[in-house]
Amino acid sequence: MVTLEGARRVIAAAEKKATEIGQPMNIAAAGNIVAHVRMDNAWIRSIDISQKKAYTSRAFDISTEDLAAHSQSSGQFFGIHASNSGKILIFAGGVPLKKGTKVVGAVGVSGGSGDQDHAVAEAVQTHSKYPYERLDDSITVCR
Repeated sequence: MVTLEGARRVIAAAEKKATEIGQPMNIAAAGNIVAHVRMDNAWIRSIDISQKKAYTSRAFDISTEDLAAHSQSSGQFFGIHASNSGKILIFAGGVPLKKGTKVVGAVGVSGGSGDQDHAVAEAVQTHSKYPYERLDDSITVCR
């Protein structure tokens, strides 16, 4: 489980990357949202999207970018976006968080292009104030 303190660290790391690239973002931490931040001037419509990306990534324990690749018409998850009462999003910006080998949460980011959203979500690895392995009792970002 991602604690509130761990979620704050995830968000701080993502905010740092979003600021570096000059793109205001909405950032949601954990699959069942523990914390959410809407940066100044981030799109209001992206609040829900960031939360659904975190949910999707945690529900499938896979990045939303990877899930999107498997959700094409010939993929094993084709049509998955229509499930779960519209809570599943299949575009980049959701990344699972692991503790050891177990997925314990996710981060969801929305507000830029798919590439920007994914880069900000993955930045938790390199921009954390703390060593990556100690984000929250050894919580790490899945690749």
